[in-house]
Amino acid sequence: MSDSSEKPRFDRISLIGIGLIGSSIARMIKREGLAGHVAVSARSQESLDTSLELGFADSVTLDQEEAVRDADLVIICSPISTYNSVIEAIAPGLKKGAIVSDVGSVKQAVMRDLEPHIPDGVHLVPAHPVSGTEHSGPEAGFAELFEDRWCILTPPPGTDEKSVEAVAGFWRTAGSNVEIMEPNHHDLVMAMTSHLPHLISYTIVGTASDLEQSLRNEVVKFSAGGFRDFTRIAASDPTMWRDVFLNNREAVLEMLQRFSEDLTALQRAIRWGESDTLFDLFTRTREIRRKVIDAKQA
Repeated sequence: MSDSSEKPRFDRISLIGIGLIGSSIARMIKREGLAGHVAVSARSQESLDTSLELGFADSVTLDQEEAVRDADLVIICSPISTYNSVIEAIAPGLKKGAIVSDVGSVKQAVMRDLEPHIPDGVHLVPAHPVSGTEHSGPEAGFAELFEDRWCILTPPPGTDEKSVEAVAGFWRTAGSNVEIMEPNHHDLVMAMTSHLPHLISYTIVGTASDLEQSLRNEVVKFSAGGFRDFTRIAASDPTMWRDVFLNNREAVLEMLQRFSEDLTALQRAIRWGESDTLFDLFTRTREIRRKVIDAKQA
């Protein structure tokens, strides 16, 4: 956690979207005192009412342009498919010197949709907090969501350094480790570490749902055998993950091809009883798990 003297301070922060990530950010802002005012915009009045009831929003509105007026920092927390309409709506309300950021997990698409609409004098610093749960909605958030996790920033070349550091300081205060990457490299890394595992989980759970009723019941009953872990990932927000796969298709397809080739090799090893091949693979993958634990990402 950053020392209090290193905390950035914003007079007004606006959040567009208030699901799991947005509401967790709002709670963290309140906990750390990072803003004098937190303005929230969402698609439904119900979500806005909940934000006020839970105490992490100072003002709420369905009007996105109104929400960003006078904001020093604007964070887009809505699905990637909404970015184009969001930036077109908020651009007229952005003040000179404001910082626009986001939480999307596909950064080339973010640059494609946001950068052309950023007004002169406004600074774009995209971000991806690599954290989450399978739950969604403003009630699902919690301020500790980002602690000991990574937040990757992908600012365009030539971005104002003070703005980049302000966003980096924001996420360090949330408890995150900050890394700066190029958008295309980010998307390739996430395709392997996040997007492909989700795709595999959705597929395995989908396969189970297609089994005949009696066998499907047994799969659910004995899910602690490993199936349970896949169901947790496969319960993630469907809108978000649809957008991820459609907006990172090249990187996902490349990793999926590699996985498919490795799966074919594993099929062959099982078919021909190649015990050494199987043992070597399982030993190698076990070591990766230990490294994940050592890196405090478990």
